[in-house]
Amino acid sequence: MRYNCQRVESLSGGTAEDQRRTLFVDESDKVKSVPHNGMPISDVNEFKVDQPLDHGNGGFGSNGKPAAAAINKDSSKKIEDEAWTLLRNSMVYYCNNPIGTIAANDPSSPGTLNYDQVFIRDFVPSGIAFLLKGEYDIVRNFILHTLQLQSWEKTMDCYSPGQGLMPASFKVRTVPLEGDDYATEDVLDPDFGEAAIGRVAPVDSGLWWIILLRAYGKCSGDLSVQERVDVQTGIKMILKLCLADGFDMFPTLLVTDGSCMIDRRMGIHGHPLEIQALFYSALLGAREMLAPEDASADLMQALKNRLVALSFHIREYYWIDMRKLNEIYRYKTEEYSYDAVNKFNIYPDQIPSWLVDFMPSKGGYLIGNLQPAHMDFRFFSLGNLWSIVSSLATLEQSHAILDLVDAKWEELVADMPFKICYPALEGREWQIITGSDPKNTPWSYHNGGSWPTLLWQLTVACIKLNRPEIASKAIKLAEKRISQDKWPEYYDTKRARFIGKQAQLYQTWSVAGYLVAKLLLDNPSAAKNIVNEEDSELVNAFSCMISSNPRRKRSWKKQILV
Repeated sequence: MRYNCQRVESLSGGTAEDQRRTLFVDESDKVKSVPHNGMPISDVNEFKVDQPLDHGNGGFGSNGKPAAAAINKDSSKKIEDEAWTLLRNSMVYYCNNPIGTIAANDPSSPGTLNYDQVFIRDFVPSGIAFLLKGEYDIVRNFILHTLQLQSWEKTMDCYSPGQGLMPASFKVRTVPLEGDDYATEDVLDPDFGEAAIGRVAPVDSGLWWIILLRAYGKCSGDLSVQERVDVQTGIKMILKLCLADGFDMFPTLLVTDGSCMIDRRMGIHGHPLEIQALFYSALLGAREMLAPEDASADLMQALKNRLVALSFHIREYYWIDMRKLNEIYRYKTEEYSYDAVNKFNIYPDQIPSWLVDFMPSKGGYLIGNLQPAHMDFRFFSLGNLWSIVSSLATLEQSHAILDLVDAKWEELVADMPFKICYPALEGREWQIITGSDPKNTPWSYHNGGSWPTLLWQLTVACIKLNRPEIASKAIKLAEKRISQDKWPEYYDTKRARFIGKQAQLYQTWSVAGYLVAKLLLDNPSAAKNIVNEEDSELVNAFSCMISSNPRRKRSWKKQILV
């Protein structure tokens, strides 16, 4: 079978053929074929910034001169206009309809690997930018077409993962039409991880898909998409895959290394915070969108139980501040009892020396991972920021996370927002944990690199907590050089002073992340379409768990999971 051009109301699955052409569109909406490794040369010339942008004081203060403010505003507008041009030129068309944006449009790159594909996670900031701009069709098409890819047969070495798995990415290919030597047709070619570096399944794809689906309904007011039978079925398939019973004792989602934005070996296997924050957000969104029916009653109950247990687990055991750090420092080990203080048998010697200086007196964060006898104390930005956005963190914890960001600005932001994690793995630790990965060297890429796309998650979190000045400061810092640097994928070094040594230029989610941040600062009320507010029902259930004694808690947990 072949995934041919059809209306999104009646799609069907199929198999793609391997041709190396992709459809893009320019601003005149004229469809044209372009090389798979970048944008047309004529478009590249449009994006050159011939004169350095004058940013005055960089937005960190006012010298009282109206002329300087006007120059800054004009420069910001030019950067924003350029970003929209880049975003629109990254659009991919399928059967003359917009369906997504490619990962990068770097004409200087000799080899694109898979950057010429549409990635689920990468498209989310692009999709939200279009939603905030009132352009809904591309997001609707993306949601419905990727949904059809979910049901495809996917195998690796004779093994097939669960049906609910969403692809990591897909590519539009133009192939000869069968039986006609002169006609062509578009086909979709998805990758579920069987072609990815490391062959890792994209656990976060389905979670991001649910999050974007909810945002589409709230921004557009069009609830008909989420009410469709095939969409309702798609949501349930993702939930069943995530809520399936296993051997794990924890409510967190167990994944392999490299199954999210950090898609290479970085020691995040187990229960990484990023996955848990997206999981929680997707569960809330699914509960909000699923139509009530008898057949899904058990699924809804399992969903509710998981939300309560997950929020308790993350808030109680992942949280660390100076008080908690001192508590861990004095832990007793080898406790065998239901009321043990050191439930996961964490050894105090695990506390790294850098953390003592990094932890401010005011502020805290959610650690990167928790397993028996192991706490990953690294600060992972996306997980912490999305814990604020999704209300996985309490209101007090959320403010404390931003307090830490503010207090540790030089470490987490410095010359370009935002560190993907802190600190970097170095020396022997880097060799063991990454396998001496030449791309994840210290302070580069996923190992402490700085990613401009994280601007949009930071902005949503800041607006939710009514602290937009933090996001504004980061955006103005990015505007000093991101356009002149040609919108890199990431930056290297502790202070993010170098463009990443293997970074793609004109990276689409760097462009889209900036645009979403700017749009939200201009219209903060729009953030309500993205955030999850704390659920009073979950708060009450959480309070019950806190007040229960260990014996009562154990029997109650057994009761709700049956």
